[in-house]
Amino acid sequence: MQQSDEQQLLRIRHTCAHLLAMAVQTLFPETKVTIGPTTETGFYYDFDRTQPFTPDDLPAIEAQMRRLIRANLPIIREEVDREQMRVEIERLNEPYKLEILDSIPTGETISRYFIGNPDAGRGTSEIECSLFDPATLPPSEFWWDLCAGPHLNFTGEIDPDAFTLLSIAGAYWRGDETKPQLQRIYGTAWETPAQLQAYLQQKEEALRRDHRKLGQDLKLFSIQEDAGGGLVFWLPRGATIRNIIEDYWKKAHLEAGYQLLYTPHLADLELWRTSGHFDFYRENMFDSMQIEDRDYQIKPMNCPFHVLAYKHELHSYREFPLRFAELGTVYRYERSGVLHGLMRVRGFTQDDAHIFCLPDQITAEILGVLDLTEKILSDFGFKNYQVNLSTRPAKSVGSDRVWALATTALKQALNTKAWDYVEDVGGGAFYGPKIDIKIQDAIGRLWQCSTIQVDFNLPERFDMQYVADNGTRQRPIMIHRAIFGSLERFFGILIENYAGDFPLWISPVQLRLLPINNEVREYVESVAATLKKAGFRVEVDRSGDRLGKLIRTAELEKIPVVAVVGKKEIETQTLSVRTRQQGELGQLTLPALQEHLQQPIQAKTTL
Repeated sequence: MQQSDEQQLLRIRHTCAHLLAMAVQTLFPETKVTIGPTTETGFYYDFDRTQPFTPDDLPAIEAQMRRLIRANLPIIREEVDREQMRVEIERLNEPYKLEILDSIPTGETISRYFIGNPDAGRGTSEIECSLFDPATLPPSEFWWDLCAGPHLNFTGEIDPDAFTLLSIAGAYWRGDETKPQLQRIYGTAWETPAQLQAYLQQKEEALRRDHRKLGQDLKLFSIQEDAGGGLVFWLPRGATIRNIIEDYWKKAHLEAGYQLLYTPHLADLELWRTSGHFDFYRENMFDSMQIEDRDYQIKPMNCPFHVLAYKHELHSYREFPLRFAELGTVYRYERSGVLHGLMRVRGFTQDDAHIFCLPDQITAEILGVLDLTEKILSDFGFKNYQVNLSTRPAKSVGSDRVWALATTALKQALNTKAWDYVEDVGGGAFYGPKIDIKIQDAIGRLWQCSTIQVDFNLPERFDMQYVADNGTRQRPIMIHRAIFGSLERFFGILIENYAGDFPLWISPVQLRLLPINNEVREYVESVAATLKKAGFRVEVDRSGDRLGKLIRTAELEKIPVVAVVGKKEIETQTLSVRTRQQGELGQLTLPALQEHLQQPIQAKTTL
């Protein structure tokens, strides 16, 4: 999408949020308004109302919004004096807007946007008020909101058939559970009705692929409230996939020259003070615990542990690069309202790695990370990416020389890969520049996964050193790197990407044998034992159900291959094979079936 289209969508959606609030206050005058920002695909507005909204209210609110759009009302910006604004907000008895006003720093411009009566627009306007005849506007068609914009110039610039309201949800004011609970109305808006329909179809497909529902239906994972929110239980089938992912990950990293680490789940609180996490990340950390008069902190990050592993001994420049990798479980405090299946949890396992190298090795190491990232993501079925490069922010640590060196190295690596990327000038972390990679799934959605960050902060905080070729002590370059991001979130993405129909190589059950009756069970069990010994993941259905139900159950559980065994199959020493992707394959001998399955497993493709 071009930049001009993005800006137009931003204006459309921001204007729709204001129209939503205007429509609500027209239909339900007692409602108090709060904020109404845009989202990646639409907008929402939070309201304070004694009587809860219901889904039955949405059609009337939508109809009122369409009426305001068709009225083609002007939208006018006005810069206002803080005290004048305070008087007007108090007169309207809008306490949330008053709190927003008070949060605007002294000296910043305060603006509001009018929808309707141009006589209300006095001051700096984006359009000329003289273009309108006040007589053509009913006095009631007038509303304003404290806002920085941007907005359209007329409500009629919105296609009335290119937006819709989606749902109602609860939300705390300012996201604070100690503050009033509000009602949030979500909507989506686009430039054309065709874009809206495409989005709604994608949304419907996303609902079908929802990893939370599929995770339960396919018995992959659960989140038990008895244990606490945001803590994941990997059930046997999900755990099988996790084991496959972990084995693959470890093998790929060992082949790429990494050394594997295992580090503790908690450490003395002083470690987190030294790393800076206690000062800058405290709100996302669980409370510390006291053990034998020392305070211990459960880890929110793996980085300081890898630094300590590095500092276990003094290193020489001849040892570089050093690549440490760990599947390290961390714990972070997330509010219950933002927890979301596997995508937002409180305990998760990061595929962390840290590279310690010399300045002239940065480009090669970054390129190596990109190559490994491409291989791993491609093997799991993700071949389209969106890449962002974030550079030095206004506030940062590290010298100009090392920032320039690191940023140039990141750019050179991306250029060598011939990957298109968007440069986010000033968007890097305070401790170094970074590359972020979003993967595109089967229905076109982008998911943030991989990240590569150069860090000038931790080597300084922990006084990390190595012996240089001239005998002096120098600081190493430290590179943070994750490919999946976390196993939990990546597993959620995998579930939704494949809609639970996993490629044969990661399917928890690759083949299910369906015995027609007890007379064939001995043969079935011998076949299962042979296949398991050959490395295939095989189940024997022991339910005793009729064949039709056996096949239907396997379909619902998305088993990629089933083999029916009856008297005929015993006589011919074959299996009657059916796959989800190719349908009936007919009768195959056991060696023929093994050969048929081996190719897609080795190629990491669907059958």
